[in-house]
This record gives sequence, structure tokens and C-alpha cells, in this order.
Amino acid sequence: MHRNRKVKILATLGPASNTREMIEKLFIAGVDVFRINMSHTSHALLKELHGHIRAVEEKVKRPIGILADLQGPKIRIGTFAEKQVVIKAGDNFIFDTNPAPGDATRVYLPHPEIFAGAKLGENLLLNDGRLRVQITKAEATRLDTTVIYGGTLSDRKGVNLPDTLLPIPALTEKDRADLEAAAQLGVEWIAISFVQRAEDVAETKQLVKGRAFVMAKIEKPSALPVLDDILKFADGLMVARGDLGVELPLETVPAKQKHITRAARRYGKPVVVATQMLESMITEPVPTRAEVSDVATAVYEGADAVMLSAESASGAWPEKAVQTMDKVAQSAEGDTYYNGILHAQRAEPGNTTADAISAAARTIAESLHIPVIVCYTGGGITGNRVAKERPSMPILALTPIVNTARRLTLTWGIHPLVVPDAQSLDEMMSGASEIAFSEEFAKPGEKILITAGVPIGAPGTTNLLRVATLGPGGKGV
Repeated sequence: MHRNRKVKILATLGPASNTREMIEKLFIAGVDVFRINMSHTSHALLKELHGHIRAVEEKVKRPIGILADLQGPKIRIGTFAEKQVVIKAGDNFIFDTNPAPGDATRVYLPHPEIFAGAKLGENLLLNDGRLRVQITKAEATRLDTTVIYGGTLSDRKGVNLPDTLLPIPALTEKDRADLEAAAQLGVEWIAISFVQRAEDVAETKQLVKGRAFVMAKIEKPSALPVLDDILKFADGLMVARGDLGVELPLETVPAKQKHITRAARRYGKPVVVATQMLESMITEPVPTRAEVSDVATAVYEGADAVMLSAESASGAWPEKAVQTMDKVAQSAEGDTYYNGILHAQRAEPGNTTADAISAAARTIAESLHIPVIVCYTGGGITGNRVAKERPSMPILALTPIVNTARRLTLTWGIHPLVVPDAQSLDEMMSGASEIAFSEEFAKPGEKILITAGVPIGAPGTTNLLRVATLGPGGKGV
């Protein structure tokens, strides 16, 4: 069994999808990677969900990826004596370090780092951006503000500071504990929130110690000017449009999504487009036309994966949401213009032998109308390099390392399989032919293109490209 699309589907688990039976249904419907949101998941539940996914993986005999999404810092105000207040445009409103319940003139802000970093003229957004205030006076223990957009403000609502580079680490103590629990279980990806600097990702990589890939969630405007620096450390990116849409003008988010997607593609690293993709399917059995267009746009952009959040975690139609996303992706990829759009966005290959081989693999395969590119890969580097080229045919990635296969479930166009390690070049060529045939990627008489590294087993040595013709029974000739 293999997917009839190149973009991958990442689905969040939650109350509507936490059982082994539903996880299997979602996989069959089209999920490639399951996301576990650590904001709502105990370590006991994390272990249980991990066990369910691995049991389904064993049953379907296909690698399944797991992404543990760390919560990150949560910046919230204190409480009010009357539980909520109404503040109006033009009012003065104060944030201070006094823990006493607030009123319509002030509230407690238990985050000294905000007082340390905020400056005159900067904005604070409250309650997911519904309310906006501007700082008129900044002191060590007090921020005086003028209300720009007013409304109702209640206990412990969130605070966003789009203009401020906050002296806050991306990882809280909870995140560190969650990271260690997830890494010990063996999840393939760990996503970090609140990334502002490359150092945030570097610190996470040090803690992970190679046990998982690290995905940087781009949700803070301060991350955008240093995106290239972040990509030097991150193994992948997530376009976290929810928080970006709060902290940036909404009309700029689509362009930022394209910039982030194309930056990741230049580096040959997976990029996930997330948040509100099929939001109406939380309650409705069909999405809106705008949501369908939104998913298709991400597919045309060449994103590696599109993500379901509450749609699959707590919605009424988790299986149908996955099926819908799968159909939209297949339809977009089947469009006459799809390959031309991807070609127009393609970055120049890097100046290494491996990059040149991968670019040549795509060119040769498309010139000869070869139905599949077969990659032998140890750590996944060869597979990712070929995927960076966005070839028009699928990529069959063969690896003896199960963790590599699971990590590649997130990469565009790749169908990963765990196979015994080839002991010779001849064994590699014959194995590629037989698997391409048995997996129904190629028929006798058709050619396949094989790329790998020699000497066999040496990581990062993509230097071989060969064309083979399938004989009877899939034997290479």
C-alpha cells in the first residue's frame, strides 16, 4: 500500500482520535504522521498513544511518523476581582507586578521578562489579538498603555507581543521534561514553540542528542528576519499560522507562508503548513470552499505536509477530515499546472556532489519518463535531497534503519520502506528493481532510476546514479 499523492498529512491526536482503532482508521484514510500536542498530554498518555501508533504500524507493515509538539512559554495576565472587565478604546490601562486581582484600570502581569524587554510605543495583544493596547510608559514593574482596540478581558487571557524580542527561552521546565519523555520513547520529530532565534533551536538540538529531528515552529514575527539562521539548525519548519495571524497583520500571513515554505525548500528540509486548514470540519461534515482552496494552495506551494489540528483531535468528523484533505491534495497534484508551478519554484542545487546527483536524477528520470526514483539512504539525507528537487514521479526510499523510514514519512514525495542492508552494489540494484515491482511503482519493461552512496553504508555520500530496466518478475536487467 502506498499513497497516491506526494504531500503528506499530519493529524493531531486528541479525545476524538486517541484509541488504537481510530488511529488505524485515520492511517488508512491518509495520515502519514501523527502529532501529539504536549499542551494537553501527560507522559502516561504520551506513552499510551505511542504504543497505539506502533501497534498500528506493526499491523499495516508501513512506517508511521510521530511528532511531539512542545507547549512552549505561555504568557498570561492574572485575574480580575469581577472575573472580567470591559476596556474601551482610548482608556488608560496598566500592567503591573502586583498580584492583587485587577479591575478596569489594571491587571497583574506575572512575567518580569516582559517588563525587561518591552519598550515605549510597542503593542500588546490580548485574548488572541482581539484587544490591542500600546505602551505609553515602560518601567521596571509597570507598563502604562492606551487601549487601541477594546473589548471584554477576563481572567488569565493570553498576551502576545508582536513588536518585542522577549528575553524568554523557547523551552520551559515542562518542555524539557516533555522533550526527554518523548525522546526516550523514540518519537521521530520534536516541534518547539516560541522560536525567536537560531539559538533556541540549537539548544533543543543539544538536549535531543540526535534521538529525534527538531522542527521549529515559526509563530513569532521575530523569527522571520533570521529564518536562514534557524534553518541551519532546524531539521524542518512548521508554518504556525495561528499565532502568526495574531501577531502579524492578517493580510501579510499568506505571503509569509510562501516565504517560509520556499526557504525550507531551498534548504531541502521538510515544511508543514498548519492551523485552521479545515476548521469548519470540527463540527461540519464538509469544509468551506475557502478551506479547500487553502489546502490546495499549500499543495501547489510544494509544502511537504499539511496539518489537521482540532479537526482530528476533538472534531466530530476526524476520519472524514483526513479523507477530505487527501482528496483535495490528490486533486491539486493531478492538475495540469501542478508540475509547472513546482518547477517554477525550484531552487538551484547546492554545490556538492550529492546535490548534483539528486538534480541529475530528477532530470534523467523526467527525460526518460521513468516512473519511480529509488533511493538507498541511511540517515535520510539522500531521500531529502531528491525530494528537494520535487520530481514528477514518486520517490521510493529504502533504508535498513526504521527510525530513518519513520522520519521520512514527513518528507514530500517519499514512500519509505525498511529493507535489509544491501551488502554489494549488485544486491542494491536487484533489490531496488524487485521492490519497485512488488510495491507496484514499475512494471516489467519499464526503467527505474537508482541513487545511492558508495561505499555502501557511509552516511552522506550520495554519489551514484544508475538506470535499470525491470525484467520478468521485477528482476533487474
